[in-house]
Amino acid sequence: MQKTVKPIRTGEEYIESLKGRDLKVYLFGELVKEPVSHPMIRPSINAVARTYDLAVEEEELASSQSSISGERVNRFLHIAESAEDLVLQNKMQRKLGQLTGTCFQRCVGMDALNSLHSTTFEIDEKHETKYHERLLEFIKMVQHENLVIGGAMTDVKGDRSLTPSEQEDPDLFLHIVDRDDKGVYVTGAKAHQTGTINSHWMIVMPTMRLLENDKDYAIVGALPVDAPGLTYIYGRQSCDTRSMEPGDIDVGNSEYGGQETMVIFDRVFIPNEMIFMDGEYEFASMLVERFTCYHRRSYVCKTGLGDVLIGAAAAIAEYNGVPKVSHIKDKIIEMTHLNESIYAAGIAASYQSHKMKSGVFLNDDMLANVCKHNVTRLPYELARLAQDIAGGLLVTLPSEAEFRSPETGPLLKKYLKGRKGVDVENKMRVLRLIENMTMGRNAVGYLTESMHGAGSPQAQRIQIARQMQLGYKKKLAKNLAKVQEQGEETLENADYFKRVFKLDNSKE
Repeated sequence: MQKTVKPIRTGEEYIESLKGRDLKVYLFGELVKEPVSHPMIRPSINAVARTYDLAVEEEELASSQSSISGERVNRFLHIAESAEDLVLQNKMQRKLGQLTGTCFQRCVGMDALNSLHSTTFEIDEKHETKYHERLLEFIKMVQHENLVIGGAMTDVKGDRSLTPSEQEDPDLFLHIVDRDDKGVYVTGAKAHQTGTINSHWMIVMPTMRLLENDKDYAIVGALPVDAPGLTYIYGRQSCDTRSMEPGDIDVGNSEYGGQETMVIFDRVFIPNEMIFMDGEYEFASMLVERFTCYHRRSYVCKTGLGDVLIGAAAAIAEYNGVPKVSHIKDKIIEMTHLNESIYAAGIAASYQSHKMKSGVFLNDDMLANVCKHNVTRLPYELARLAQDIAGGLLVTLPSEAEFRSPETGPLLKKYLKGRKGVDVENKMRVLRLIENMTMGRNAVGYLTESMHGAGSPQAQRIQIARQMQLGYKKKLAKNLAKVQEQGEETLENADYFKRVFKLDNSKE
């Protein structure tokens, strides 16, 4: 169990809180003795640590006063009580993207807490359960101790044409395998889990709409990440072993990195007081939809990474002596336009939020999905433009070992010169950063995870279709064109335009 006694305040204190835990983590087929000191894992820990330091450095941006615990808390643990809270989440996410150039691993937990706040309230309303009360007690505890919460939603899924209960192997979706008077035991696996071993607690959630036969899969609960029965298998990332090599140039971003694991559950115990759904299968889709609504606009974080990439592209253009060439300037302008398009949709989704029954604010669903759909495309174009500006040296640059060699180093310093006065080493460092973000370790979070995280592109298109209100729009057009037809235009059961034209989103 967790050994945290006093509230964590700084990034350094956070790193200390992770040491000495009994975690079963496998990397390259071997059990990792101490994840904190492993060179491939440590950059991801540093990225989480930065979320603590930002809350100290910029308190108004990265922390908030909680009405639940009565304390000032890290914004990643705060339940949004206004549209402004959601907006500040986005601004904090962009800032952290700028500071780390990678995934800082706390958005899933934040979005899980906020989506559960409203979902548990409504489960209790229907079934007279006590899930919301339990959740509030859990939130009070994690806010007071200032812990990192990981969210585990994505199952390995097996045969995607079958429901969880229809799978040949029932363990392909996390499910209850046993229970007693103290709680439940769960078995299964969660895939692509961000920052799990860097968290203190993990919240498990269903991954999809469930049917009555899937009741055992309708489980939501919180458990320590070092609970007995948990096994973590560390995910490979492109160029990840560069962190284990001497020097810091070739890695591109030596300080910060992301983390993904597969989490295996073997009869892992969840006590009753940490269970927030248990068999209420009809609420699984509600939870998933609300979580993805929050999480898809959380991809505003990628604009912080975009800012870094734009800066790196501009720097390499300057080092090469071409910052004023028209096509270079135009490409950097285009990169900026694409990056701000992502931000615009995400921040608008937060501004256009509404209050739920439980009191938590939920951002706009349509704009959240537009934000995430932009993220499935636009970072790839930013990456392409950065590579275009960087030139072919991006993928043929010799290693740092060659640069440090007394034989080859002087040759590289002679022939890799760009603009007069530019240090060749600095040029190498910026090129490696672009490589890191567009092809290397941090391309995992910036590109591929941007494609599939919080649902595939098709998942966003489905949600956009549900809210686009074509009937309403056809009626507008026909009215102006003075079209006369038999019968009325069928209007969809969607409320996007109600939210658009709502004058005060603080009132319901």
